[in-house]
Amino acid sequence: MKVIKKVYHFYLDGFKNLSPWARNLWIIILVKLFVMFAVLRLFFFRDTLKNRYTTDEERANHVIEELISH
Repeated sequence: MKVIKKVYHFYLDGFKNLSPWARNLWIIILVKLFVMFAVLRLFFFRDTLKNRYTTDEERANHVIEELISH
C-alpha cells in the first residue's frame, strides 16, 4: 500500500508542476480518449448480438458458428 501511495504522489507532483502548454496537451489527450471510447462506441459499435439473440446460449452458438465457418 505504501508503494501505491508513493507512485500516486509522484504523478500528482509531476502534474502539478506541468507548464501550461503541457497541461493543455494533456487536456487534449484526455478529451480525445473520451471521444474515442465513449462517443464512438455509442454510435458505431452497437451490441448487435444482444439485439439479435435473447439468451447467452444463442449468442455463444452464433459466435462459435462464425468462428468455425471462417
